[in-house]
Amino acid sequence: SCSRAKDVTMPAKLPVNFFSTRSPVIDLFRGQLDYADHLRQDSEIVLYFFYAPWCGQSIAAREEIEHVASRLSDQVLFVAVNCWWNQGKCRKQKHFFYFPVIHLYHRSFGPIEYKGPMSAVYIEKFVRRVMTPLLYISSRSKLLDFLSNYEPGVLGYFEFNASPQPPGYLTFFTSALHSLKKDYLGTIRFGVITDKHVAEEISLVHSGSVYLHRHVNTSLIYPNDIMNYTAENICKWALENREMLIRWLRPHGGKSLLLNNELKKGPALLIFIPYNPLAEIHPLLDEITKVALEYHNCNKSQAAEPDLQHLGDTDSPAFDSSVPDAHMKLSETFSITKYPCCNTVVLPQWHSISRTHNVCELCINQTLGVKPNKVHVPHCNFLEIEAALDSFYLQEHTFFQVISNTIECSNFLSFYSPFSYYTACCRTVNRHFLSFISSEKTIFQTPKVAFSSHGKKGNTQHSIPHIEDRNCFIPDLHITGTNITGLSCRTNKTLNLYLLDSNLFWIYAERLGASRSTHLKEFAAIVDLKEEVHYVLDQNRSLVGSTLENFIKNFSILYSPLKRHLVDDPSVHFHEQRVITEVTTNTFHDTVFLSEKNVLLLYYAQWCGFCASLNHIFIQLARLLPPDNFTVARIDTTRNDLPWEFMTDRLPTILFFPHQRKEQSVKFPEDFSVNLPNLLKFILHHSSLSSSEPCTKECLHKETVLQQGHISHLEREIQKLRSEISALHQAHDQLEAQLSEARREEHRLQQQKHALEKQHKTLQLHSEQLQATYDQKNQELLEMAEKLQELADASENLLKENTLLRILVASREGRLQSKDEIKESLQSEQTLSEDNDISVSTATATLEEKRIDNIDTIETEHSSGNRTE
Repeated sequence: SCSRAKDVTMPAKLPVNFFSTRSPVIDLFRGQLDYADHLRQDSEIVLYFFYAPWCGQSIAAREEIEHVASRLSDQVLFVAVNCWWNQGKCRKQKHFFYFPVIHLYHRSFGPIEYKGPMSAVYIEKFVRRVMTPLLYISSRSKLLDFLSNYEPGVLGYFEFNASPQPPGYLTFFTSALHSLKKDYLGTIRFGVITDKHVAEEISLVHSGSVYLHRHVNTSLIYPNDIMNYTAENICKWALENREMLIRWLRPHGGKSLLLNNELKKGPALLIFIPYNPLAEIHPLLDEITKVALEYHNCNKSQAAEPDLQHLGDTDSPAFDSSVPDAHMKLSETFSITKYPCCNTVVLPQWHSISRTHNVCELCINQTLGVKPNKVHVPHCNFLEIEAALDSFYLQEHTFFQVISNTIECSNFLSFYSPFSYYTACCRTVNRHFLSFISSEKTIFQTPKVAFSSHGKKGNTQHSIPHIEDRNCFIPDLHITGTNITGLSCRTNKTLNLYLLDSNLFWIYAERLGASRSTHLKEFAAIVDLKEEVHYVLDQNRSLVGSTLENFIKNFSILYSPLKRHLVDDPSVHFHEQRVITEVTTNTFHDTVFLSEKNVLLLYYAQWCGFCASLNHIFIQLARLLPPDNFTVARIDTTRNDLPWEFMTDRLPTILFFPHQRKEQSVKFPEDFSVNLPNLLKFILHHSSLSSSEPCTKECLHKETVLQQGHISHLEREIQKLRSEISALHQAHDQLEAQLSEARREEHRLQQQKHALEKQHKTLQLHSEQLQATYDQKNQELLEMAEKLQELADASENLLKENTLLRILVASREGRLQSKDEIKESLQSEQTLSEDNDISVSTATATLEEKRIDNIDTIETEHSSGNRTE
C-alpha cells in the first residue's frame, strides 16, 4: 500500500547585512529588537528604520537613510532592524502592514512615526524638528521671523531666572513632541520666549503663558482656567484652533482618499513648486504665502499687518498726499472706493461677428449728490445689491448700444431711496482679452472715461474699477491692500489653496495638463470637482504673485473668462489616407463645427467591445458617402474631454451634425439596430431637411450641384456593384464545378469505405481465431508448468532425504569407531587390574553393553521417524 507523501518545507535562508558594514547605520539584520532597545538607552535621539529585505521601497529608502545618517550620525543614533525574519524578535513583537517604517525617539518620548516622503531632505528636516522641537526666540527680529511664517505658530513664555527649568517648561516641550507625533507634516511650529520685553510684544505677561498666533483671525492664549495644563491638552488646543491658509499635500503613492477628501471641500488651487525643506529661504513660497494672506484677509485684521510688513509690504494710505486736488474731490465723491460694494454684470447681447460683449460694473453710491453727509458702507448688503440690479435691468436697453473702447459711466437714482445713486460703468470687451493680467497692454491700462447722457447727474470724471482689475482701471489711485484682499469672503467661489512639491509629485501636474518637456517644474491649476471642470495657468508665464492673483480673480468673478482645460489624447497620429477621422479634444471644434460638411460622430472607448464591432460598418459607410460632403469621425471618450453639452453616459453613441445646422445635432435612435441601411436612412433623412430660411437662386444652384454630385456618386457606386455582381457570378460557376468534383470524389471515397469495411470484418474473424488458439496454447502451458512444479518439489524432497541419510551413515560410522575404542580400553584395564573382583568387572561390562544397545535402539527409532516424515 502506498503512503501519502509528506510535505517538505525548505527553511528560510539566514539573513545577511542590509546596510554596508562601513555605513553609519547599525544594521540588526537578525531582528534583535531587545538589543536595539538597549542601544536606545544611551542616546538622546534615536531613529529606527524597520525594513524587509525583499521590499523594493525599503531598498529605495536605504540610500536616503544612509545619506541622512552621514550628516547627522554625530547627533542621532541610526538603527536599522530587519522585521521580516521569522526567528527575530522584531517579527514576533511588531506587526507592520507596510515597509519601511521609521520611528524616532527623543529620550524616553516616542515612538514618533514618520509618514512623509522617503526622501533624504524630508527625513532630515523631520529629524531636526524632533531634535529641536522648540525654537528659541531671543529678540524682536526673531519674533517677527517666527510670526511671518505661513505655518501656525505656538509661543510659550518662561522665565529662566528663578530656576533652571521653570514650571510648565517640560510640559510645553513635551507638547511640541506630541504635535510632531500627531501631525507628521509638522505644520505647527513651537517657540519659547525668555525675554520679558519680547513677550510683551504679543501680550504675554505671566511665565508659563502659551500663545497661538493666527494671521487673519484673532490670536489666542491658552485658557489655563478652563483646560488643565498638560502636554496633550496644549497640543490638542493648538491643532483644533490653528489657522490653515495654505496646506501641503503629500500623497504617499498608494491607494488613498487624500486628494478626493480635499477636493470635495470645494474649488481648490493646486500649486506645484520645487521645494527643498532644508533651504533657509524660499522666495517663491514667501510670495505665494503673501497672496494667501491677502486672499483670506477679509476684515483687514491688524494681526496680519506686522507679517506683511516683515515680508516687504508697506502700508499705503487710501490716497497719497501727492495726488492732485481733482483726485481728492474724486475721493469725496466716490467714497465707496474705500468700501466697495459692486457687482459685475455681463449683458446678454453678444456680437457674433466681433466676438465682443458689454461688461458693466454696477456699484452702490450713497454719497453722490449729498454733500453735507457722508455715509460709509462697511459691508455689502445683498438687499441693496438686489435693488440696484432691479434698477439696472429696467434700464439695460440703454447699455446695449455701447460699442466703444472707452469706459462710459452713468448714474441713476434708486427707486427706494432718494439719497442713493447707482453707478454703472460699461465697456465693450473682447473675450480673448479678458485675462486681466497686470501688464502694460491690459485693456484697462489707460482708460478714457466718459459719461453717457442717458443718466442723471453725469458730471463725475472717474469710475469705479472692476474688483478683479481695480489698479489697472484707475492707475493713479493707490488703494489700500492688493486686488485680492479679502476676496475669499466676497465671492461664492472660495478657493482652498494647496501646495505640492513638484520634485516628488510632478506626475499629478502632468495629469492636470502640465507639459512633460518643461525644465522649470512650476505649475498651477484650479480644480472644481462639483462643476467637473479645471483650469490651468499658462505655463509660458512665470509663477509669481501677480500671476496667481490674476488667476484667482478671473476664477472668482461671476462670468469667469478662464477657459476650461480639456485633456487631449497625445497618442493620436493623423493620417490623410484614413477613411474614418480620429477626433481629439483639440480638433473637436474644427472637425465638427467649423467643417462645411455633414459630420457623423461615433463616441467609443477602448474597453467597449460592442464599439469595436461597429468599425467595419463605419468603414463601409465612409466609403459609400461622398467625401466632399460627409465626414465620418469617431472620438475616444476615455482619453479626451468634451464640452459638457456633448458628453454622454452611454457607449456607443452616434451623433449627426448636419451642414449649416451644426447646433441642431441629432442622436441616432437607441431602439434601432446599428447597421448600414439604418445609418444611411438616418443620415439621408436628417441631411435633406429644408432650412427654415427661404432658399435663393444660389442656394438652389448649390442644391442642384449637390444632387448631381449625389447622383454621379451613386452611379459610380452602382457600376461598382455591377462589377462586383459579375465577379460573384464567375465565382459562383467556379464554385459549382468544384462542388461537382467534390461529389464524385465523395462517391469514390464511399466505395473505398465499403471495401475497407469488408477487409476489416475478415481481419476481425482471423483475429478471433488467433485469440482462441492463443488461449488454448496458454492453457496447455499452464498445465505443463504445474507438472514441472510438482517434479521440482519431489526432487527437492529426495535431495533432503539423501542429505539426511549421509548424515546418519556418518554418525553411525563414528559410533562404531568409538565402540571399538571402548572395547580396547576395557581389555587393557582388565589386563592391568587382574586383582580386581571378577564379578564387578562382569557387571560393569554388562551394564555398558546395555547402555550401548539402548543408544543404538534410540538412533534406529529416530532414523525410522525421519523416514516416516
